[in-house]
Amino acid sequence: MNIDLENTLALAVAWAKEVGEIQCSYFRSGHLELETKSTVHDVVTKVDKLSESMLIERIGKCFPGHSVLGEESGKHDAHSDYLWVVDPLDGTNNYSQGLPVFCVSIGLQYRGETLLGVVYAPYLNELYTAIRGKGAFLNNAPIHVSDKTELDRSVLATGFPYDKGIHPVNNIDNISRILPHLRGIRRMGSAAYDLCGVAAGFLDGYWELGLKLWDVCAGVLIVQEAGGHVEPFREDRGIAILAGNSVIVEKMKGYIS
Repeated sequence: MNIDLENTLALAVAWAKEVGEIQCSYFRSGHLELETKSTVHDVVTKVDKLSESMLIERIGKCFPGHSVLGEESGKHDAHSDYLWVVDPLDGTNNYSQGLPVFCVSIGLQYRGETLLGVVYAPYLNELYTAIRGKGAFLNNAPIHVSDKTELDRSVLATGFPYDKGIHPVNNIDNISRILPHLRGIRRMGSAAYDLCGVAAGFLDGYWELGLKLWDVCAGVLIVQEAGGHVEPFREDRGIAILAGNSVIVEKMKGYIS
């Protein structure tokens, strides 16, 4: 591996901010050209596509030998050990509704291990970053996961898969089991942002199923580098993970399946 991760992170941050500026310029404009994808609940805007094309172009210019996996265009395979994993606009439903929780997520993997992650929520001006082994940061200040150890004092986040209306494994049973034991639960609408909220201690834990690599690549590293624990809880519904400090994750496992 012969890549300068500090410089590479700086490039990814610059790309995220550039794309975020575009997203803010279109936000609440009424000119998003909304379309549906896998279901009527799964939407995409022209801004998602524009954001991804910009990121792929920037990556290709700076790292022409690297592969890229993007939510909207799939894998651009350069047969490289390096893979950029990009969610150009995580939280498209929020974005299309005019709700301000949406972000750009960029991760870089080497032979399947995530080396760095950037999650940028442009409307909120929150920039989450991490390099493996070097800690996690929000707007350049170090962050750490919550130290709460009791569910009844905890606020957790979750989400629901796009096929929640037709697939029986849709997370509703998990909500019903765990909700009475929590201080509160939040549905933020962006897996990447949820993970960053856990990393910063704004949320005490998070779980979700039916996720894709682009949803979690950067965010999982940011949680881990903030001292958190992430683990899978099932293997038959895409990526299904629990996140938080190790004590809270263990207690969540008593209700989440």
